[in-house]
Amino acid sequence: MITIKTEEQIQRMYIANQIVKHTLEEIEKYIKPGISTKKLDEIAEDFIRKNNAIPNFKNYGGFPASICASVNDVVVHGIPSNNIILKEGDIISIDCGALKGGYHGDAARTFAVGKISKEKQRLIDITKECFFKGIENIKIGDRIGTIGAQIQEFAEKNGFSVVREMVGHGIGKNLHEDPEVPNYGIKNTGEIIKEGMTLAIEPMINMGRKEIYIDYDGWTCRTQDGKPSAHYENTVAFTSDGIKILSL
Repeated sequence: MITIKTEEQIQRMYIANQIVKHTLEEIEKYIKPGISTKKLDEIAEDFIRKNNAIPNFKNYGGFPASICASVNDVVVHGIPSNNIILKEGDIISIDCGALKGGYHGDAARTFAVGKISKEKQRLIDITKECFFKGIENIKIGDRIGTIGAQIQEFAEKNGFSVVREMVGHGIGKNLHEDPEVPNYGIKNTGEIIKEGMTLAIEPMINMGRKEIYIDYDGWTCRTQDGKPSAHYENTVAFTSDGIKILSL
């Protein structure tokens, strides 16, 4: 069931999402060769709790950490570890969430570790742009499928592929709500976008083929061909004044 939020509820979601935004900015300061993804997770959890919020990823469905830390060929859901040490030339996607005032925030960014290749930088840049292409000219009364179609069209036009199995989602009092928001699809299909809907829109874009697999740990999602993947996510609200990006 899709839940429609009031202005007051959207404002609460804005507060939660601003904590997520600032957490990602805090993590970025420490992303450099030699740091472990476990240390980044500790920094994130400490920052979220200092802002009187709860790291909503931790123990969600059994996930053991406060962030997803996904390096190079890991698409999403990478588990932070003392054994995963960032190296010059890596890219890392950080997906992060916070619960504050009964409402959830959720956002993700992909960062360079030191100096990276032009190809990896282009992947990061196009993935971010995919998000903005996805919501371009979208308004109340349009359909969810148009968002995915616009993301897919832009990604594929630039020579990249779109993950199918992992999608965006509704968000509010629960971290994951209806509807699903695929990053691919057909324009003018799917649920009608209504005022008060809040969605986490999150392109996951691969440098190579779109196929993925889940690692032995049951969480870590990797590209089948071993090529890098990038992730960019924001929580948005559809209001009478247009789309509001709550995590920017």
